[in-house]
Amino acid sequence: MGKLDGKVAVITGGARGQGRAHALTLAREGADIVICDIAAQIDTVPYPMATPADLEETVRLVEDLDRRCVAVQADVRDGAQMQAVAERAMSEFGRIDILLANAGIFSFAGGGGSWEMTDEQWRDMIDVNLTGVWQSCKAVIPHMIAGGRGGSIVITSSTAGLHGFANFAHYVSAKHGVVGLMRTLAIELAPHNIRVNTVHPTSVRTPMVMNEATRRLFGGGQDISQEQFFEIMQSMNALPVGAVEPEDISNAILWLVSDDARYVTGVTLPVDAGFGVK
Repeated sequence: MGKLDGKVAVITGGARGQGRAHALTLAREGADIVICDIAAQIDTVPYPMATPADLEETVRLVEDLDRRCVAVQADVRDGAQMQAVAERAMSEFGRIDILLANAGIFSFAGGGGSWEMTDEQWRDMIDVNLTGVWQSCKAVIPHMIAGGRGGSIVITSSTAGLHGFANFAHYVSAKHGVVGLMRTLAIELAPHNIRVNTVHPTSVRTPMVMNEATRRLFGGGQDISQEQFFEIMQSMNALPVGAVEPEDISNAILWLVSDDARYVTGVTLPVDAGFGVK
C-alpha cells in the first residue's frame, strides 16, 4: 500500500529536474501522473531548457514504476493550454487530487541592479513563475472542487520567496508573490478540504542551477568550477551542503500531499539546509 494509491497528480515543469523527481516519488507511492512542460527555450533564460525528449524520458521512468504517466507539451503562461492539461487529466483518469505547480525559470540582471534588467526579463519571469502558477491553479481547482474528495496543491517557491537577493529582483518578486497566492487559496479552498502550501528550497542540484550562467553570477562574472560554486552556496546554508538533491524536495512534497499532513495548509515549508537561520 502506498501513501497515494488511487490518486492522480498533475505536475507542471515535469520534464526534468525537480518536476521529474516529484513525478517519480509520487508514482512510487501509488499515484498516476500527468506532467506538462513547455519543453522549449525562452529567450531570456540563460541556460538550456527542457526538451520533448526530456518529457518522454520522465514518462518512461514513471511507467517503469508500473504507474501511468501522461505528458502534455504546454506553456503555463497560456491559460487555454493549462485548461487543456487539466481536461486531459480528467479524460484519462477521471480525477485530479494533487497539483504541483513546479514550473519555473531563473535569470538575472547580469551583475547589475534590478533597474538594469530588461523589460523582457521581468515580463518572462513574472509570466512563468507567478502568472503560470495562477493559470495552473485556475485550470485544476474547479475539477478538484467538483470531485468532492478534497485535494492538495503545493507551489514551488524558493528561499527567494522568504528573503531578498541582489541581481534577480524579478525572481524574488515572483517567488514572494506565489506565497501570497498560496495563503489566499488556502483560505478560499479550506471549505472544500483542499489544502494549499508552498515549499522553499535552497539551491537544488538541477539544470536550472547547475549551469555556466549561474556559476558566472555567483563567481562575479567568471565561470568558476562547480566545486567553487558549491563552496559559495554552502557558506549560505547552515548545514554543510552546497546544494540539496531534487529528491529532498520531493520527499517534503510527498509529506505535504499525503494524509500524514491532512491538517497542514497555508504553510511556507523551507527545505533549505538551514539557509533561513543564518
